[in-house]
Amino acid sequence: MARMLYIAVFVTLAAIRGANAQDNPSKPYPLDVIPDKMPYGTPYGAPISLARAQAAIAAAVAEGEKRGWAVNVAVVDSGANLVSFARMDGAQLGSIAVSEHKARAAVKFRRPTKAFEESIQKNDYKYQLTIDDIIASRGGIPLIEDGKLIGAIGCSGATGSQDEAVCLVGAATINK
Repeated sequence: MARMLYIAVFVTLAAIRGANAQDNPSKPYPLDVIPDKMPYGTPYGAPISLARAQAAIAAAVAEGEKRGWAVNVAVVDSGANLVSFARMDGAQLGSIAVSEHKARAAVKFRRPTKAFEESIQKNDYKYQLTIDDIIASRGGIPLIEDGKLIGAIGCSGATGSQDEAVCLVGAATINK
């Protein structure tokens, strides 16, 4: 009797595995799809100036103050080097490095860090977590001027959506 039960369970599991593998054979594996254009192909430009970096930070800090969110804000240049940084009073210390990491990831990969968060959360692309310098948390925004990437701003210390909201205000001083 136990042997018959074992065989029944084995056959059922094998059938389930086979059905899952053939759920939708016409649908291509998402990572095999070849886009016509290169996504996130914005060319790198001259590095952001200190004055513009500080203006972006000032706008982000003002937004944080307005909303009562204490965040850390970092701006990097087009080579991912730190240009300017501000830590609002009361912002958590652990988020200093995270704000810089978000800015560096946004400029190195030429996309908002929200793109990584979404691809991992919505598409289960966990392989991205194996790539150096990835951070799958929103709050890193590329800074683009005249179609060229001149730097990025990163915010951390609140929730991801709050970090992103503050960063977008800072980025708006450049991205018009």
